[in-house]
Amino acid sequence: MKKHSLKDWILATRPWSFPASAMPVMVTVAWLWSRSFEVSWGFALWALVNIIIVHAAGNVWSDIADFKSGVDAKDTFGVRLLVDGQFTPSEFRRLSLTLNVIAIIGGLLLVWLTGPTLLYIGIAGILLSLFYPHLKYIALGDLVIIFCYSLLPMAGTSFIVSGEVHWEVLWLAVPVGLITVAILHANNVRDIETDHRAHIHTFPMLTGRRFGTWLYAFEVIFPFLWLVGLMVAQVEPWWLGTAFLAMPVAIKNARTILAYERGGKASYANLDELTAKLQLMFSFLLILGLVLAHFL
Repeated sequence: MKKHSLKDWILATRPWSFPASAMPVMVTVAWLWSRSFEVSWGFALWALVNIIIVHAAGNVWSDIADFKSGVDAKDTFGVRLLVDGQFTPSEFRRLSLTLNVIAIIGGLLLVWLTGPTLLYIGIAGILLSLFYPHLKYIALGDLVIIFCYSLLPMAGTSFIVSGEVHWEVLWLAVPVGLITVAILHANNVRDIETDHRAHIHTFPMLTGRRFGTWLYAFEVIFPFLWLVGLMVAQVEPWWLGTAFLAMPVAIKNARTILAYERGGKASYANLDELTAKLQLMFSFLLILGLVLAHFL
């Protein structure tokens, strides 16, 4: 059996995708702080670490399913650690199991310290993570992402760090969640042909590549329009306009995928990673706006 370094194991979890899980937590904490709610910073850090571990476990679990079903193959883009034989499926299973056990223990301790409300949110998140590969294969992956990396973590984080669920924070779940869904959508639009060969059904396969490219563009551009609506309606402060500094990146990503007929799939092969970077930039700028709103 090949010996792996710590770096190899970390790469197996697809760390470039972690902004998708980390940013909802950080945005929620910043939102609570900007509204002068009492925040438990220790619990906030705990929640952040725990959701990243859940995310890592889900990534590894999903990669096993994609490898076994033929979604990931020699001629496909994306994760190649199993395809190229750098890891075995059994090694990935052990890694996913270990990460899930750590996350569940951490989550149960948080439930014990905060309250049973978190238990229901946590169970929903774990179950959706475990069943994600199957749900993705029947065109429900986008819906799972909205719940797992937007609605549930933001509601759960607000409860963990403040003692109650502040539903108003979910206004920000829309822009944060849409950009996260766009990460998956970019991947699925690119892989329509190879996914069809593997006999699975993703949402872009149902709508076609042309509609899928325009939907991706909507998912990365509409969040900025949503913020304008929130600010005009005085639901959120104008300081959230700082997020518009990320708009040129969103426009560039949208133009990249819309030009697919000219550039082919290779031209947006790494758009999922670029979208994760957009998520990181957008959310950090959103957090900056919330921090400014707190002081000014």
